[in-house]
Formats: sequence, C-alpha cells, structure tokens
Amino acid sequence: MSEQTRSVNVDQACRATNGWTPGEADPPRGPSLAHPGPGSAPRRATLATPPASSAGPPAPGAGPSLTSVPDAGPFPGPGATPAGAGDVGRRLSARRAELGLTRETVAARAGITPGYLRYLESRPSATPGAGALIRIADALDTSVSALHGGDADLPPGAGRAAAHSELVALGPEECRTRLSTHGVGRIALHTSDGLLVLPVNYSVVDGSVVFRTAPGSAPAAAVGSRVAFEVDHIDEALSQGWSVLVQGHARAETHPDAVRRLDALAHSAPWADGPERDLWVCVAEESISGRRIVVR
Repeated sequence: MSEQTRSVNVDQACRATNGWTPGEADPPRGPSLAHPGPGSAPRRATLATPPASSAGPPAPGAGPSLTSVPDAGPFPGPGATPAGAGDVGRRLSARRAELGLTRETVAARAGITPGYLRYLESRPSATPGAGALIRIADALDTSVSALHGGDADLPPGAGRAAAHSELVALGPEECRTRLSTHGVGRIALHTSDGLLVLPVNYSVVDGSVVFRTAPGSAPAAAVGSRVAFEVDHIDEALSQGWSVLVQGHARAETHPDAVRRLDALAHSAPWADGPERDLWVCVAEESISGRRIVVR
C-alpha cells in the first residue's frame, strides 16, 4: 500500500470516528463516537473501501488502525516522554505523568479523543488549535502559557497562599520516600567566596546522596566538609508542597570499582556538560528532616 493510500485510509478512519483528520488544527468537540450527543446510541465506525493502488492490493491485516497516526512511529509507555515530540507534546506528556493520569482520562476531561491526544504528544509538528489547547490545559490543571513554556523563566510558587494551610513535619521514612532515587536538588556549602547553594542532578545510592561534578568546580568544594542538601516539590495549583533536608559530610569517591558502580546506578548524567563532570561526591546522611504544607 502506498503512503498516500495509507494516509487517505487513516484520515477516513479518524473522520469516521470523531470528525477529525490528522493535520487539522482543532478537532470538533461536538457529538462523536467517544462523546455521542443526547439520546444518541453508540455506533460502530466503518471504514470506506480503500482506493485502488498501482502497487497492488494491500497485504492481509495491513489496514490502518482507528487509533493509528501516519508516520507517528511507536508510542511510548505510560509516563515516558515521546522521543519525537515537540515542545508542547513533551510538556503535555510530562504534566500528565506528573498528575498520574491516563491519556483516556485527560481526553475525556478535555472532550477530545485519546487518539488525538496521542497524536499531540507524539508528533513534533503537532500544533493544537486554541480551543483544544485551552480544554487540555484545564484538564491538566495548568495553563496554556505553561504548556507553551511561557513560565520557564519564572520561579515556581508564583501563586497566592491557600486560605487554610498548615505546616506539618515529615518523619524520617517519609522524607526518604520523597527524596526518592533521583532528581534535582540543591547543595549548600561553605566556600572561600562565602556560602553557596547550587542545583545538582542527584541519585540516592546505598542511602547516600551522590552527584557528579567537575574537579575544581564550586560543588566540588563540598568535599571534606559538612554540607546540607535540599530537595522540594511545589504544587502550583493547590498552593502546597514539601521539602526534605539532608545533612552530612561530603567525600569524593575515587576507587575505580566504586566509580564504575555509581556510573552504572546513576539515573542520569548531569544536565550540564555531563562528560566533563567525572568527580563523584557522596553525602552520607547524618540527619534528615522535612516539612509539608497541607491545605485544609
């Protein structure tokens, strides 16, 4: 089957199910197979007979799926960011994973089909129309500006405090649970230039916070001293969040076997200049504490 014929067939499938064809800016929100109008009974979509192709008849079972998108490639698993997604698609996927929502749930809230949402999350050229993007942003408890990256240069926590909130202490085990296995946190240390607080990509290995940096860099000055490491999360929509603080002595790990093990267990290389940052710094936990803002 030629690519042109395949595209036509998929367009027919999408149009048959929800009145939208890939490439259109904004799908209609009106009655569809997924959202039939009042008093309408669900119906089974049927595909038109494929037009003849000079390449001969298609192989058995080669017809398009109702949820397929031309040339979209394999779709990622739950919580994964599609490799070929555009900026909006990546932010859609990341926000959905952050909230723990399925594609079907978000689609139902936004009044679109899961196939269209999958298309947006998977195609770098996908540009949803204003109406669809507003509904998707509302379904994800975020803003259109955030999905476009408009708040990327602003600090988190720009919203107002909730009317009834309370600061609650976290126990050691809950702190370790929230510290998790990896993320981005802040290392606080004394240097010859004074007190510094610097962001680092970290992992947790054998109960210690570990991160890679470059020899002679500011984070490397933590080696041999007592430091503090902090990680937090802010829920913008609910004006609540939590923070965890680890205190302990930092040391450099230089044994070849230990370095290879850390290289293998680390979730990610440093986001900045990863190959050049080959000094492993380990912060052994001596104390751990945390706090959480609860909205009543």
